[in-house]
Formats: sequence, structure tokens, C-alpha cells
Amino acid sequence: MELKLYNTYTQQKEVFRPINPGKVGLYVCGITAYDFSHIGHARAAVPFDVLYRFLMYMGYEVTYVRNFTDVDNKIIERAKKNGEKPLELSNRFCHEYLADMGALQCLLPTDQPRVSDHMDHIINMIQKIIENGCGYAVEGGDVFFSVDKSQNYGKLSGQLLEHTRAGERVAVDSRKRNPADFALWKVGVIQSCKPDEPSWESPWGPGRPGWHIECSAMSAHYLSPRFDIHGGGADLIFPHHENELAQTCAACGEHGGVNYWLHNGHLTINNEKMSKSKGDFKPIREVTERYHPLALRHFLISVHYRSPLSYSASKLDSSSELLYYVYQTLQDLDDALLPYREAMSEDGGKAELTSEAKDIITNLKRAFDAKMSDDLNTAHILTGYYQVALKFINDSIGKLEKMQEKERMSLLVSLVEIERGARKVLEVLGLLTTLSYAEILKEMNQKTLTRAGLSEQDLSQIIQERIMARKKKEFGKSDVIRAQLAAKGIALMDVVGKETVWRPCLPSQATNCSD
Repeated sequence: MELKLYNTYTQQKEVFRPINPGKVGLYVCGITAYDFSHIGHARAAVPFDVLYRFLMYMGYEVTYVRNFTDVDNKIIERAKKNGEKPLELSNRFCHEYLADMGALQCLLPTDQPRVSDHMDHIINMIQKIIENGCGYAVEGGDVFFSVDKSQNYGKLSGQLLEHTRAGERVAVDSRKRNPADFALWKVGVIQSCKPDEPSWESPWGPGRPGWHIECSAMSAHYLSPRFDIHGGGADLIFPHHENELAQTCAACGEHGGVNYWLHNGHLTINNEKMSKSKGDFKPIREVTERYHPLALRHFLISVHYRSPLSYSASKLDSSSELLYYVYQTLQDLDDALLPYREAMSEDGGKAELTSEAKDIITNLKRAFDAKMSDDLNTAHILTGYYQVALKFINDSIGKLEKMQEKERMSLLVSLVEIERGARKVLEVLGLLTTLSYAEILKEMNQKTLTRAGLSEQDLSQIIQERIMARKKKEFGKSDVIRAQLAAKGIALMDVVGKETVWRPCLPSQATNCSD
């Protein structure tokens, strides 16, 4: 299995070859911690978590580094507004981010450095850049990077140096040798600062680092000046990642750089990139109050990671519906296998898989490996052969009791192996928690009630009203109740000989759910 990744630097898919065989260094730009994170942040975190998981699935030893920017003007401004100390505020939102990532089943990176803990590394790298003739200090103590000294500046983003326009992101500074030069160390910014605003001593005066130098210094420290994969959102290609690359190469020469640059597409809302600055964003926890975090995670990987993804409630409904079917099928299998566990243990693995099961398991793994190895193509993984596996499970459950013992044992071990393969896919995609299938289904049911604006007691009363209507042969009233619940995403099933039961259903399709 060869993994191919789209390299932004070369603008083509390339076979992944790590610098050190069997080991991978992965760095991903994290958040600026001044507020609760929105699902645009999750759009970046989840695909790279899938990459992390898939690399380990392939057998690599991965060092995964994701940073926190805890020193920034936005942090300082928000801290002033809140009456907090800047580093205390950023620390609080770092923890809130980790809580959100935990809910989305993102594994903890190997290292999570914060800018405030790495000033020595940042200052040392700036000194190397200056010593190598690629940086300069100006009157007042500020230090700038000289883009004219970077031979390949613009190669990553495709931005020609003569086409970069000054004044779009920051005010034009007449002290720069080239308007495109960018800050490595900022001294002037703190001259009017209050005493409680963060600053650090440096050879050029007390100040704070420029944004881009942070990641260069931390990635070099935790991985090496040259490492395997650097990830982040497409909006970071220029200027952030372009400047990172220029700085690292300037400080470390031919030993600096990244072999594969990966960038995820934007999450959009109302056809525009989700942005806090525009006030047009959805906090992660606002969404997960109404939808299960696993449904949000599936939505985020439901298209290729490089493609833009448009947010909508209907798409979350679809992800929730698909996952519910997956977990319900696997839970039904777990229930069906329970009476036979002892017999299977006594069999000791003597029974052979059915030929159909062997084909399903082989095809499921082959299809999964092929899609994931093709630049992490997570779109539609839970369809196709995955659905074939689930259909086999559902079709087989009802046959178990009617089979002869030998034939049944063969089907039982086949079902166990198919479940194992289906579960492995979910694990690599991060679509499982430490809870059982039954517990996940229970949580998803509760989220459905939340979206419907109902409590369990409310729903129970409505179902009883419908049962009474049916007993009185008031079928018109019964149909209205059922349709009203269907519009809220709740499907009722009248099971012969049992009480009426319910399950989540797509609002647009709920009226088609059969008894």
C-alpha cells in the first residue's frame, strides 16, 4: 500500500516517502486561543487527526505536533475587555479547545507547544536569520525578514514577489527595505503597552515575536529543521506558510524545509468562508448541543479534505442518519451474537468463514485502503462495500436460529470478522468513542429529542396519545401525530405484538419510514 498525498508545494500527488523509514514528523498549525473554537477550526483539526490515525494504521511511528498561539494582539485585546491577564485568558481557551477536540474524538498530539514557552527558541532562530544576512533590525528595535534574500519566495503559494501588495494585511512601514518584508520581532508594539501586557527580553529590546516565526521555531525544535508533513488550512498558504518556509530555510540552509505541504479546504457558511472577524461562524459546542459530536465529525470528513465544505443542518442530519444506521446494525449484531458467545468460545476457532464473508472482508479492506491511500479520500467510505458488509449482517441475523449448528458456527465467526473489519474502519476515521454502540445510540437519541424540542416524557405522552387514537380508530388523528413527529426527525414504528418504538429519521424522509 503506497500512500499518495497532494503536495501544495509541487501542486501534484506524490508517493509519500518519509525522511526516516518507519517514522513520520507531522506539524499542524493550531489556533490562536482567544475565544471558543468554531467548526471552521474543527474542519482543520479533524482531517489531520484522520491522517495521524491512518499513518499509525499503516504502521508508522508518528510524532504529531500541533501548536497553540497564546501570544497575540487579539488575545491581549480580548483580555483587556474581560479584565483578565492575557496568558490566563489564552490558557483558558486552550483548555476549551482541547475539550472540543476531545468531544470530536481527535487524538492528543504528541506535543502541543505554546508560543510563550518557546521564546528562547524563537529568539535563537531570529539571530541565525540575521547572521545569515536574511534579517535586519531597524530603528526602534523591530526586526524584519528580508524577502529579497529568499531565492524561492513565493514558490509554495504561487505568489510572485513583485505581485505581493503592501498594506493589505498590515500598515506599510517605511523602515522596511522591501514593502513585502515581514516582522520577526516587534519592539515598537509594546512601547505604549501597560505593564501587565506580555513582553520578553531580546537582543533588540523587550517585545513579542512576529506571527510566522513562532511555527518555524517550534517545528524545528520538536521535529527538525526539515521534516515530513506540514498541515493547515488553505488560508494559511500565504503569507503564513510561505513565510514559515522562507524563515526556516534562511536559518537552517539546505537542512530546512518541509517535504509535503498539505492544506484543507475552507468551511463555508452562506457561500463565504466561516470567520470570527465577520461574526459569521458556528461554535463547535453550539453545534454539538444539537448533534452528536460523531455526526459533526462525519460531516467534516464527508467530502475530500482539500475540497470546500458548505455547512448546513440538512448535511448534519444526513451524517447523523448514516451513523445511526451503522451503530444500530452493529448493536443488533452484538445482541444477536450474545446467546452464542459460549458456543463460539468452545469452538475455539475451528469454524471457517463463509466464502461470501471472505469476499466482503477482503473487498472492504481493499476499498478502504485504496481510498485512504489516495490522498485521504474519506468521502463516501461508509457507503459502497461498507454498506455491503452491513447488509450482510442484517440479512444474517434472522437466519441464525434456523441454521444447523455447523453451518451456524461458520456464519457466526464470519459475522465476528466482518464486525471487526467494520469497526477498524470506524476507528481509523475516529468515529468511535469509549462507549458501546448502545450508549452511542442512546446519546444520539437524546440529541434528536433536543433538536425536536422534546423531552423523553413529552415524547412518551405523544406516543400514548397516538396509541389511544388508534384504539379509538381515530386514524386521522393518529396520522397527524405521526406526521408531526416525522417533521421533527422522529419516526414511529408500530411493531406487531410490541409497544410503539421510535428512532431518529431524516425529517425530509421520515414520512417514508415503514412500520
